[in-house]
Amino acid sequence: MIVTIHQPEHLPWLGFFDKVSHVNMYVLLDNVQFRKNYFQNRNRIRTQNGFTWLTVPVMTRGLSLQAINEIAIDNRTNPRWRQKIWTTLEQSYGRAEYWKEHERFFEQVYGKEWTSLCDLNEALIRYLLDAFSINVKIVKASDRGVAGKGSELLLNICRELKADIYFSGISGRDYLHLSQFSSSSIEVRFQEFHHPIYRQLHEPFLPCMSGVDLLFNYGPKGRKVLAGIGVDTLERVFT
Repeated sequence: MIVTIHQPEHLPWLGFFDKVSHVNMYVLLDNVQFRKNYFQNRNRIRTQNGFTWLTVPVMTRGLSLQAINEIAIDNRTNPRWRQKIWTTLEQSYGRAEYWKEHERFFEQVYGKEWTSLCDLNEALIRYLLDAFSINVKIVKASDRGVAGKGSELLLNICRELKADIYFSGISGRDYLHLSQFSSSSIEVRFQEFHHPIYRQLHEPFLPCMSGVDLLFNYGPKGRKVLAGIGVDTLERVFT
């Protein structure tokens, strides 16, 4: 059993999908503290003028104390955020080769009045994993009743799920207590993601966009591109 654990980000980048493609089970880490101005409620897409952020507004009161699955979307102060995201996607990718195949889903998902950021992110993640043909079991950390913080929490989740291998992002080398994983007979492997260079609608190529950038441009061929098959990759290892 190979397990990876990752927070539910909004329209995640390709490094996330590469990470999940190597495992049997993805734990949606929804019960840790929300990180302001990070990727849980926003991400980047490629536009004619470089990149732009797609941001889901959230209620800020008590933000520093809330877990991700407690974060409420601010539909009152920013009632047009869904229309803004949808319009930006349409304007940016309406001419992409595979836009039409996925247009209906994104129009519907951003047409729905969401209240929970985590629920919205999970719906998008599940769709994108399926679109990239990444077959993985998804469980929520909040459903497992596991306690702890940092490395301890990740280890306890792996123990509870009877993991043989924990597949970590490369930054895990800086904070994981590897001896404790070893004592629990859990092997730790680290991702080394070399970002693929692929055809975008606009030049020059910009890495680290949301996974929708690859999806709209390559469709079912995106899984091979994600794996670096038939394309060049950037030399550096992304964290």
